[in-house]
Amino acid sequence: MSVEAKGLIVLCDACPVQCRIKAERAGACDRYANIDGELARVDPLTIVERANEEGSKLIPFLNKEREWSGEIVSSDQHFVTAVGAGTTYPDYKPAPFIVSSEVEGVDMVTVVTEGIFSYCGVKIKIDTDRHLGHETAIVRCGGEVVGHVTTGEYGSQMLSLGGVEHLTGGSKVEGRVTCKTLLDLCNGAAVELSIDDGVSVIVEAGQPPIINGEKENRMRVGCGSATIGMFATQWIKHVDEVVVVDDHITGVLTEHQAGKLLGVEPSGIKIKGRRSTPGRYFGVAKPGTGWGGTNIEDPLTILDDFKAKDAKSGQSLLMVSTTGEHYGYYELNDELMPVEKPMPQALMETVELIQENCEPALCSVLFIGGAGGSLRAGVTQNPVKLTKSVKDTLTHVTSGGAEVFIWPGGGITYMVDVTTMPENSFGYVPTPALVAPIEFTMRVADYEALGGHMDSIIPLDEVLKTTSIRPVGHHRDNSWPMAKANFRWGEGA
Repeated sequence: MSVEAKGLIVLCDACPVQCRIKAERAGACDRYANIDGELARVDPLTIVERANEEGSKLIPFLNKEREWSGEIVSSDQHFVTAVGAGTTYPDYKPAPFIVSSEVEGVDMVTVVTEGIFSYCGVKIKIDTDRHLGHETAIVRCGGEVVGHVTTGEYGSQMLSLGGVEHLTGGSKVEGRVTCKTLLDLCNGAAVELSIDDGVSVIVEAGQPPIINGEKENRMRVGCGSATIGMFATQWIKHVDEVVVVDDHITGVLTEHQAGKLLGVEPSGIKIKGRRSTPGRYFGVAKPGTGWGGTNIEDPLTILDDFKAKDAKSGQSLLMVSTTGEHYGYYELNDELMPVEKPMPQALMETVELIQENCEPALCSVLFIGGAGGSLRAGVTQNPVKLTKSVKDTLTHVTSGGAEVFIWPGGGITYMVDVTTMPENSFGYVPTPALVAPIEFTMRVADYEALGGHMDSIIPLDEVLKTTSIRPVGHHRDNSWPMAKANFRWGEGA
């Protein structure tokens, strides 16, 4: 950081943009400001706290009002996150905070930094059986390309957004919009996305998706075939035939192995589509937002004429979707044509059972980023040793104190559920790139062995005395970052 005498302008060196910041103003990222001629991180350092003893009340997670009282605290109950810590840029600098503590008699160190990520993005899981868009279809925000539809998973549609190609490989507008989209999604805001030749969807982490203006309530209980298998015994006493409509596999009770083993007689039904195995049909309709994720509103359109050899007048038929949101009851007339009738109560109870077994539809947002050489240099003068230490589970990686998944293979590529992180954990720099917290925790002896910046270590109580603090409660879905179970040396140390 340098200060220009005229007007006390501060030249910020926290990222490659190098903003020239006037007195009492913030830089373009709103993370650093000129305070009395000094470059200062605007946001407080976030500390995760947990209860002091079993049965005591946990500090509420994402507490916006509570302030640290100034007392010396136990390192067993407090963990310094990288949220609000600052960055290592330019890359020769040690991490902003390298904090020592003692945990169960073991000398520990946590290296804390806010990484600048160009190689990053989000993976979004949207619980729905409705068709959002074809695989590889372009996803836009505000008309700009920010990602694509990727491989669908069981009961969910998946989007892949961001990445270096959109952040820095396209136009300036595309990069800015992509960065803003990622930042909002990672910080828990609702974002409206449009999919080419598909739908409009509002995504918010931990909330139901809103598809074409309608909130999704349930994810499917299973494919049509699985639904037949799960509920066949509920149906056989009350109805002659059941068809579970599904864009993936439509199930037919009387042809299905479950129906055959339960002794259900053939109904003479004929299904349009491609038969996979008995009672399982592909491609009965095109994908859409109707019955079972298809484009149909009238389920009878997937039926051909019943076979007179097996069908009979008065024969009953239940048609239902994989979420139980669509259903209809029919009986065959003398011409063996299905005619809709009021739903018998016994069958309505089976539909409600399907609904009961459907989990709530939610949007999951997972940040994914690669911790590059520059970030690792803030931990050690020999960055490859940090990578090996992480792979050997001598070093535990967290993001804002939250658990992460480390991808196998080279480097440190990690993924984290943003709902398990403290509020507003993410920032940005206008290069553009996202700023995300990352922490590396290990024994002091292991830190020294990998060439760590030993001269920069400071005790936890000094950090708490000299730094603006934001305490948040330990999230129930995270293990405690300092727990011995997170480390290979845990049992023997």
